[in-house]
Amino acid sequence: MVGTTVGNESSGSLVGVIGAGTMGAGIAQLAVQAGHTVAVYDALDGAAARAVEGIGKRLDSLAAKGRIAAEEAQAGRDRLRAIEAPAELEDAVLVVEAVVEDLGVKQKLFAELEGIVGPDCLLATNTSSLSISAIAGALREPERLVGMHFFNPAPLMPLVEVIEGLATAPELSAAVAALAQAWGKTTVHCRSTPGFIVNRVARPFYAEALRAYEEQAADIATIDAVLRESGGFKMGPFELMDMIGLDVNLAVSTSVWEATGYDPRYTPAWTQKEHVAAKRLGRKSGRGFYEYGEGVEKAAPSYADTLGLERYPAPRLHRSHGKTATSYGDGRILIDIVIDPDGMSTVAIAPAADTPDERLQETIAFLQAMGKKVVILEDVPGLVATRTVARLVNEAVDALYRGDADEEDIDTAMKLGVNYPKGPLEWGEDLGFGYLCEVLDNLEDVYRDGRYRASPLLRQLAQADRLMDAPLSRAPGAALIEELAKDSEADTLLDDFLKEHDPTQNNPDQHQDHQHDNPDKDPA
Repeated sequence: MVGTTVGNESSGSLVGVIGAGTMGAGIAQLAVQAGHTVAVYDALDGAAARAVEGIGKRLDSLAAKGRIAAEEAQAGRDRLRAIEAPAELEDAVLVVEAVVEDLGVKQKLFAELEGIVGPDCLLATNTSSLSISAIAGALREPERLVGMHFFNPAPLMPLVEVIEGLATAPELSAAVAALAQAWGKTTVHCRSTPGFIVNRVARPFYAEALRAYEEQAADIATIDAVLRESGGFKMGPFELMDMIGLDVNLAVSTSVWEATGYDPRYTPAWTQKEHVAAKRLGRKSGRGFYEYGEGVEKAAPSYADTLGLERYPAPRLHRSHGKTATSYGDGRILIDIVIDPDGMSTVAIAPAADTPDERLQETIAFLQAMGKKVVILEDVPGLVATRTVARLVNEAVDALYRGDADEEDIDTAMKLGVNYPKGPLEWGEDLGFGYLCEVLDNLEDVYRDGRYRASPLLRQLAQADRLMDAPLSRAPGAALIEELAKDSEADTLLDDFLKEHDPTQNNPDQHQDHQHDNPDKDPA
């Protein structure tokens, strides 16, 4: 049996890193700063030496900024070296692989390493989507391989996914988690499933933005703004794909799609494929969904013009249930999900084809008087944030249903791995599983392509929401559902907020009655 003492080894113990790209160099820097001796190898001539030089410069930069002592930077340099061949790793306690995402390449590498390192050396792969079980299948002792998935940049990102293959010894999984925690990381555990936690659950964040763009819901910069400024995400999906690299992001999407038997939930978007084919790969190529370079101005979102109406009523806004506003036939205006009505700067709405222009203008003016920027979306099913959040919650629930990880680890992974404003399971409880299941069912009814099918567990949670006196939701969602239950016509995420912040209350002469010809109620 492979030893499990790696997490308790002395700080000078040897850690090997194979692969000197951005991720490999980041892992090497992290291990050096944790006090290990680190050896870096790369099959490309000179790559390891360049990585070592770059790490040294970053350590010096940290010292110059006062984040570490100058002596610590020099000591780190002294513990770090480039090596000519994997054979120099015979005394390593841990070897982390960060080479190209190719199953055959990884299998060959670990088979070679197994004949070099000692029996107590732990072998870890930083693969972002390949099967740990398949990689380990090339080993005589497959139980000694574990997934240790860092996020870029490794020295800064707080999360490490620890992934067990079918044969991985549980004590080794625990040992590598303890080591990552000793390096200052938060760890989550996942079984070897396509995309693990983060890269699988996150697929809808990119996919739904791409579909919304292809359906002309809004332009790229505006979709990013809606998800940032209304949904609460740190970056918009197009911005994030540009930062990651469109080719890298597409490769992960394709890998998950293929590994799940070409499940339509993960089908790569043609828009992304076109950009990759045209070598528009994002920041690294100077152009992706945005253009980069000196003097280039980033595309700006499209907000509604500021209106100076003197009289307008408080609007009646309906949250999206996955249908178009036009499908109701009553001229309604839908509102996209807003994570925090008080705190978010932007509200996205979509009028129906039969919405009177006067009503739309009054609604825009009212929201602007509350200090909100307003985005007018095309009337597409599920809008932008609503369809995205519904699918993210569904993916997280499905991961729980499949036993990929536990609830806490799923939410932790998404908050720390991709900086989501909430864990998707928390979000599901807040918004109500019944509501989100209805959104997905309506979207599936529109598209009929299997992309929006609800997880069996989501259906169970939705049914429990409907049957229980108190819905399965935490305080924010429970309060919202309770208010909606009191007034069957108050089907709006901003209803209470609009009443509380109604700018017409300070000027009674500004208010006027505004009657609807049809009730603001979804048809049965």
